[in-house]
Amino acid sequence: MANLRQAQKQMTRRLLLESGLELFTTKGYAATKVDEIATAAGTTRVTFYAYFPSRTDLMKALIDERLNEALQRVRSPEHGSTAQDLVATVADGTAAGIGAWLRRTADSWPEIRPIIRVGRDAAAVDPELRDLVDRWMEEAISDIEDGLARAGRFEPHQRRFKGVLAMAELDYVAQHWGSADWKLSREQLLDELSASWVRLLT
Repeated sequence: MANLRQAQKQMTRRLLLESGLELFTTKGYAATKVDEIATAAGTTRVTFYAYFPSRTDLMKALIDERLNEALQRVRSPEHGSTAQDLVATVADGTAAGIGAWLRRTADSWPEIRPIIRVGRDAAAVDPELRDLVDRWMEEAISDIEDGLARAGRFEPHQRRFKGVLAMAELDYVAQHWGSADWKLSREQLLDELSASWVRLLT
C-alpha cells in the first residue's frame, strides 16, 4: 500500500512538471497561473502547493531535475551538477570522442530546448530565477574546465574561457537548430561543431 501511495505521488509530481512545462511553453511563464497548471495536471491548487511552494519552485525543478536528467548530469559537491562523460570526453580529447558526445547530446535537444527557453523566459520576469540557466551553464563550463585540467591541456587561466566558448557554441546551435536556415544537414552541422570543439579544446 505504501508503495502504491509513493507511486501515485511520483505520478502527480511528474504530471505537474509536464503540465507546467507545456503551459510555460505555449502561454509563457508570466501568463501561466498555478490554477492552470493544477487543472492541466488533473488536480487542484492545494495539491500543487503540496508539491511545489510556488511556480518558481516548479521551474527550478524543471531545470534541476528534468534538464539534468536529460543530459545525464548528477549532483556534484563542487559544481552543483556534473556530467562525468563530458569531463572524460574533454580529458580524452579525441575527435571521435568529442563527435560522439555531441551527437548524443544533440539527440536530447528536442527535450532540453523547451526547458532552457522557458527558463530564460522565466528569468526575465522572476527575480528568483535570474541566475538559474546561467548557473546551470556555469556547471557545464566547469565540466569542460575539469576535463582540460585532468588532461593538463592549456594554462589554468585559459581553461575556463575555453569552456565558455565551447558551451556558447553548443547552446546557440541547440537553441536555433531547426529554426535557422544554415544550409547544413544535421550530420554536417554536427561535423562542423565537432571540428570547432576539437580546435578549441585540444
